[in-house]
Amino acid sequence: MIPLTESNVKTYEEINEKIKKGDAVVVTAEEMVRIVEEQGEKKASNEIDVVTTGTFGAMCSSGAFLNFGHSDPPIKMEQLWLNDVEAYHGNAAVDCYIGATKMSVTKPFVYGGGHVIEDLVSGKEITLRARAYGTDCYPRTSLETTFNIDDLNQAILCNPRNAYQGYNAATNGRNETIYTYMGKLLANYGNVTYSGSGCLSPLYNDPDYETIGIGTRIFLGGGVGYVIGEGTQHNPKNHRGTIMVKGDLKQMSPEYLKGAAFTKYGTTLYVGVGIPIPILNEGLARKTAISDADISTEVIDYGVPRLNRPSLRKVTYQELKTERIQLNGRTVKVSSLSSLKTARKVAQTLKKWIEEGRFFVNKPAETLSTTIGFKPMKITKEIQYVRSIMIPAITTTTDTSIHDVAKLIVEKNVNHIVIVNNDDTLKGIVTSFDVTRAVANNRDKLEDIIVRRVYTAKPDDPVDAAAKELETHKISALPVIDEKRKVLGIITSEEISQLLAK
Repeated sequence: MIPLTESNVKTYEEINEKIKKGDAVVVTAEEMVRIVEEQGEKKASNEIDVVTTGTFGAMCSSGAFLNFGHSDPPIKMEQLWLNDVEAYHGNAAVDCYIGATKMSVTKPFVYGGGHVIEDLVSGKEITLRARAYGTDCYPRTSLETTFNIDDLNQAILCNPRNAYQGYNAATNGRNETIYTYMGKLLANYGNVTYSGSGCLSPLYNDPDYETIGIGTRIFLGGGVGYVIGEGTQHNPKNHRGTIMVKGDLKQMSPEYLKGAAFTKYGTTLYVGVGIPIPILNEGLARKTAISDADISTEVIDYGVPRLNRPSLRKVTYQELKTERIQLNGRTVKVSSLSSLKTARKVAQTLKKWIEEGRFFVNKPAETLSTTIGFKPMKITKEIQYVRSIMIPAITTTTDTSIHDVAKLIVEKNVNHIVIVNNDDTLKGIVTSFDVTRAVANNRDKLEDIIVRRVYTAKPDDPVDAAAKELETHKISALPVIDEKRKVLGIITSEEISQLLAK
């Protein structure tokens, strides 16, 4: 509950009475920026009753509880699939939870739980297959049927983590394209991706959770939903708050619930979320006037396979929305993984509902924590990093003859020679097999046999990630380089094998 103080200018009851009479003044968060700039916080807090927010992005921590009713004879489902996407059965006999990121067993990386939810809301027929072990009271051991959303007793969207307050922008410093939950990231910092609606983002407009908490009524997926608690990984200390939400899928629209697949990463669900912020005081007027220039995030190198990836620079949402930013001294293209157009539609739709007296604001039963901390996973087994097992690289330049490279291989007892420029930056690599083949074919120019597309590692990469890189590309060594591509050493399959043997 929010205690009334001298700074309070309105109550929930007063605002709802104005909504009921059709007298409430409702604006979107984008409109509030201009209003406070022109009129000031005090006047805005007196004149504006509600500010609406909106976001529409990939929210992987989403899913739905479904109840099918009992079959005859009844079944206690042990395993079940919806359109070939496995759902979690560990509830009652004919309840399940379908998660957005679970992928189809027949169409992986193309169709998943998020698509099942969208298809349900669209009214499409869903195929259910189930298996069971059979009991005296649930004798049936298999089931196959089809259903649509109207056939279900309950269809409840229940998302453990949505409406992320802050999200890093992503780029990739490796010399190959990578595929992540931040989309396709081009090699050598070739692009930047980001998510979030900036000044429309719900949690940025009430970062201290004065009005957001358990029971807060919200726009969810095109229908009415509720905040049911803090989201998983809620991290308000670092401006990374999240909320847990639920709502009736039968009221929702496929316009605001969209299944999606990220190339070579997996499936997810795009969710429309909008939270009304009642303007109870001047402080809330100030907070809801936050602009894109006021909101910043870090550009993180996702090419580094570690939790604490390096930050390359800080950037505002005002810059991100221009679709170009400066990075490492050059202009880089920026793209959004979320839809600003749909986020605006969420905020506008919620505004219309309130103006028409169809949606009222409510005081939360309990506001969300502003002090809870966030901890990474506890690791009980030591992590080995590349720097701990890399060995010195034997290097040379392109001026060296193939004959001399062959002598190096024999003298140093190695299978890989790293080719560098005069400043020790990586240029390529040759193997003992490359040299043998060149001699057999009477070739004598090193330039002709260099492998120029070289897969590399960084010193702080986990050895597991390096081993996966070797396996993926069917190679036996990775030069280890720094941020400026200077060669620091090399890691080979032999070092990894020795580590595993220990």
